[in-house]
Amino acid sequence: MTGPRDLNAQIESLVNRLRRRQVVGSWSVSLETALLLRQVVSVARWNQVNVLINLVKDVGGKLVMAQPRELAVGNIVRRVLRLIRDVYNSEVSNSNTNLTSTSEEVEDDDKDYEDDNVIKSPPQKSKTYDLQSYSGPGSIISSSFFSSSASMINLLGDGSVSGKEASLDYDRKCYNLKPTIISELQELINELENMYVNIADQAMEHIHSNEIIMTVGKSRTVEMFLKTAAKKRKFSIVVAETSPKYLGHEMALSLSQAGIDTTVISDSAIFAVMSRVNKVIMGTHAVLANGGLISVSGTQMVATAAKHHSTPVVVCTGLYKLSPLYPYDEDSFNDLVAPDPVMSFDEGELIDKVTILNPYYDYVSPELVSLFITNTGGHPPSYLYRLINENYDPEDTVI
Repeated sequence: MTGPRDLNAQIESLVNRLRRRQVVGSWSVSLETALLLRQVVSVARWNQVNVLINLVKDVGGKLVMAQPRELAVGNIVRRVLRLIRDVYNSEVSNSNTNLTSTSEEVEDDDKDYEDDNVIKSPPQKSKTYDLQSYSGPGSIISSSFFSSSASMINLLGDGSVSGKEASLDYDRKCYNLKPTIISELQELINELENMYVNIADQAMEHIHSNEIIMTVGKSRTVEMFLKTAAKKRKFSIVVAETSPKYLGHEMALSLSQAGIDTTVISDSAIFAVMSRVNKVIMGTHAVLANGGLISVSGTQMVATAAKHHSTPVVVCTGLYKLSPLYPYDEDSFNDLVAPDPVMSFDEGELIDKVTILNPYYDYVSPELVSLFITNTGGHPPSYLYRLINENYDPEDTVI
């Protein structure tokens, strides 16, 4: 069995690989993170949910700091934290349901007992009882009554019941949650492994025969999406080359080998060709809380040209790329890479007189996007807030 010392070694290994960019790409990073967190939940010793939450946050914080530009790391950590809370809440809810059913049975027995006493016993003088301190047969009813009253008082804003007492107690000891949490984590891992297939299965609903589709850069999600549609539909693809990385050349080669009619164009020809295009299908590095995209450089130009020509822009992405972070500073999500592909260092005199910035990503505003195709179906940008609420807890926005 893997011990705590081996677990720390696995954490440090992933942290170092993230720093050295040995693990790149949102999907690879997400899968590595999910596998590590499953190991953390399985190996670590804990019997309280708050201990596990703090442990996952600590490990997740190290991974996020190792590579802040990979937003998928933080997304998976937040998904796991929400998953842990949901399992705990479900367990507490089931316990309360069982307690309520037991209370109802005791209440029925008490009523039968009181009815018998009314028939058999002579009338007695009325007495006044202190219900809060009474410990007779009806004590369970009294305690549940007062707890319900306290909850209602707290709901109405009375200060007599503190919010801490009304909230869930994560300090409660739980000895049977680990198998359930591990099972849920395995479902998350399976979801990541089947991500591309689930998105590609929707291709026939969005691509029709004889269409002209434009894409930009190289995206594995878009590649499988287009190849799946090409099995039954005949259409043409226009690929922007995305200089200076020229990722579009790799994408065009892969699509042409699959028998798809593919044309590569320079980035400067995007606006001229857009009038002939039926729709734009692209991938993304991350989706922010407002529906904006962090995508490969050149995407902003494609989306703006599509907006001018009223061409729909469809984004293929998995839910693991959906981030609850808001782009208050768009440049903080960008990354500058070596300027050598733009202007070689052999230029000598010229390179000493200019400053060259080579951004790797573009920020695409949400009003330029028409539809998101995720592994759970198609969603408009206005629906993303609902997906964020379903997958993340507000307490985990900052890890």
